[in-house]
Amino acid sequence: MARPTPLSGFPEWLPAERVVETHVLDVLRRTFELHGFAGIETRAVEPVEELLRKGETSKEVYAVSRLQDEEGSQERRLGLHFDLTVPLARYVLEHAGKLVFPFKRYQIQKVWRGERPQEGRFREFIQADVDVVGSETLPFHYEVDLPLVMAEALAALPIPPVRIAVNNRKIAEGFYTGIGLTDVDGALRAIDKLAKIGPDAVAEILREDAGATPEQARLALELAAITGDDASVADRVRALGVSNDLLEEGLGELVALVEAASRRVPGTVVADLSIARGLDYYTGSVYETTLVGHEDLGSICSGGRYDSLASDGARTYPGVGLSIGVSRLVARILGGGLAAASRGVPTAVLVAVTSEEDRELSDDVAAALRARGIPADVAPTAAKFGKQIRHADRLGIPYVWFPGTDGHEVKDIRSGDQVSADPGTWAPPAEDLAVTVHRT
Repeated sequence: MARPTPLSGFPEWLPAERVVETHVLDVLRRTFELHGFAGIETRAVEPVEELLRKGETSKEVYAVSRLQDEEGSQERRLGLHFDLTVPLARYVLEHAGKLVFPFKRYQIQKVWRGERPQEGRFREFIQADVDVVGSETLPFHYEVDLPLVMAEALAALPIPPVRIAVNNRKIAEGFYTGIGLTDVDGALRAIDKLAKIGPDAVAEILREDAGATPEQARLALELAAITGDDASVADRVRALGVSNDLLEEGLGELVALVEAASRRVPGTVVADLSIARGLDYYTGSVYETTLVGHEDLGSICSGGRYDSLASDGARTYPGVGLSIGVSRLVARILGGGLAAASRGVPTAVLVAVTSEEDRELSDDVAAALRARGIPADVAPTAAKFGKQIRHADRLGIPYVWFPGTDGHEVKDIRSGDQVSADPGTWAPPAEDLAVTVHRT
């Protein structure tokens, strides 16, 4: 059989790289659970019409055939989910009677998106979401809590510092209404392109697609240029000469968020009024996160407040959430040499085999070590000890155990130190017991 050709957009990590990915996932899971989020997992497929409800095109959805509805009478149009928000909305509606609200959930799962593969963009990737969903109402303080939880999780990862840029959709909507710009959604979609195409191109889109006059486009761009990490942001917005209740509400919420963040995670969260998040279901705070020094990667974590993503007609379920592109982040960690695993296998000790007739003795040593929580493996063959040591070295295993009927010895193959040892009492230093991930 010829060597297979890799499929672009479907990442597969080598064992040491997978250790890094697992570390990232464990840190995220642990942090989310510390803050009271419960883990869920949803099915891989959803009806295509639901997947397209947020405005994506059918080209982004991988359709699935041969799955029929429960009666088996006709084939349904189903597709693999390309994010975890649509499945969450369906999950909440389906299980609302069994959930306790506010419902705090995290979800770490694979998703699939039909887009052109490139650096940091995949067709199959892992996403990690945290959301708080309410029933009919959801207090504003969750819009403050979520980015702080995410800041804590990201700070625990082997990555550079992050910058979480925040805005509030009420500010833009109130401001645009105040200057007489009627196509608010069109204006937000235009401003969302600002970082990619620049102010001149955005001004043209505002005029041609959103119906803005040159003066309205100028004011919209002046609003988007405002940044800061304290209450002065609100003063600079008011200095543009626009005032209405929705704008003031949004400014109050934005100031509350950045001031809380400055106390909890100083230097991490900044108000940036160019952050628009083009999806039209956001209704309050919006967030985008970049790695400092790696801004070319784009946003690694984004989200916002949504008031009516899920509704059964009788009850509405508002929420706020953030999503991390885990595979996107891991690819940069690995490709940028930001972190590495201490070894590629969990094994701390390789038990040598003196002869195949004595393999049972080696198996007994390994079993005794494992019973005490020490990851141990047995050499694959009874080769010369030098070859068995080289095998351990290639895997990054730090210790080789030499069993004997009259006593045992264990060797640290990094330093060359070899000492007598008892499998019932010996243990490696804590730093060697488990695989670790360290910044490089």
